[in-house]
Amino acid sequence: MEGLNPRCITRDLVWGTPVPLEEFKDKVLYVWFDATIGYVSITANYSDDWQKWWKNPEHVQLYQFMGKDNVPFHTVVFPATQIGTRENWTMLHHLNTTEYLQYEGGKFSKSRGVGVFGNNARDTGVSPDVWRYYLASIRPETQDSQFSWAEFVAKNNSELLANVGNLVNRLVKFVNAKYNGVVPSYDVSKCPNFKTTQEDLNKLLETYLEDMESVHLRRGLETAMFISSRGNLFLQDNKLDNSLYNDSPEKSDAVIAIGLNIIYLVASIFAPYMPGTAKQIYEILNVPDLRIPDKFDLWIQPGHCIGKAQYLFKRIDEKKIDEWRVAYGGQQKK
Repeated sequence: MEGLNPRCITRDLVWGTPVPLEEFKDKVLYVWFDATIGYVSITANYSDDWQKWWKNPEHVQLYQFMGKDNVPFHTVVFPATQIGTRENWTMLHHLNTTEYLQYEGGKFSKSRGVGVFGNNARDTGVSPDVWRYYLASIRPETQDSQFSWAEFVAKNNSELLANVGNLVNRLVKFVNAKYNGVVPSYDVSKCPNFKTTQEDLNKLLETYLEDMESVHLRRGLETAMFISSRGNLFLQDNKLDNSLYNDSPEKSDAVIAIGLNIIYLVASIFAPYMPGTAKQIYEILNVPDLRIPDKFDLWIQPGHCIGKAQYLFKRIDEKKIDEWRVAYGGQQKK
């Protein structure tokens, strides 16, 4: 172990926060020395109750997220300034850092126009939630990862559209067409694999909660997608179609009611990653936001009216891959 090394906290600049000592009046504080205090001041600017957060270590845990370059300032400098005041501060509890995100086999460079940045993502016309999903799915938690346009398009088309979008759209359209959008009275015992499905969902939900509590966000997103896949498997195993509705109406009633509740759960667990999509699913189901639960339950009851189907995601033409590579590969016109 190296131990603590000396670190400069001043700069010879004309701008910045002046050092409040006469012998250092021509120097300013290095930005990362005093920038971390901004976490406190911005909270105080936002709320008069800021001390309930920042001076309440017995009841508040501080989680911080950043790139690996900023670790020394948040693990040593900021806590040291808090300790130096001799006041009862809420201090760092959990630090979550990331490695580097590379671009198509190279490095991002704003000056050279290489890579896609916030304004570029907006200009593509792709939903912000698709960007959130993709970036979270390749989050460089343990090693550097690569941004790839081909992978970006594939994840939209093969995961979001084919998995989550298919689950919601298929079931909601069926309920609107066969039940006039009204959840029927149902008996879960008429669905033989309900108990197995419930057990599987609860195991996955337990894993998801563990992922989120331990701040394994990439893994949490994978688990959320497994839950959506389990919903699709439930509909597939029960062969939800016109034949089920006509030949086994009681089973059909149970399947669609259970399925709608699975969708409700899916909206809840995807909300931290894709808030817009979660909101859209809540609107489709005509339900309030669902706090992430500990167990799967049947929250939506008989007689509830759902809304009309909406497309959550749009297929991206694979021709866009080459188009975007050219547009953001440093070859664009100045």
